[in-house]
Amino acid sequence: MKPHVLLIPAAVLSLLSAANVAEARPDLRQMTCAQAQNMVLRNGAVVFTTGQYTYSRFVANLRYCERDKALAPQYGATRDNPQCYVAYECKDPDLLFID
Repeated sequence: MKPHVLLIPAAVLSLLSAANVAEARPDLRQMTCAQAQNMVLRNGAVVFTTGQYTYSRFVANLRYCERDKALAPQYGATRDNPQCYVAYECKDPDLLFID
């Protein structure tokens, strides 16, 4: 069998895998506030799509942050609340009061 014949199926599988990864990230804007909060509590950390080209990581507690980070409340726009307190974000302690 010729090598280029094997490359076509591999390329197709690679594209399908990339599409599935993009679909796997939940869209915060399509969820209710309670659904988003529960998802973070269940999973510990979730990366949500927050806009057309943006995403953000939400964590349930400090266990999901790097050692030198601190927790800061993180809000996002959900289907039922434009300023839903979803969970926390991991931040540098020096940047906690800068926004």
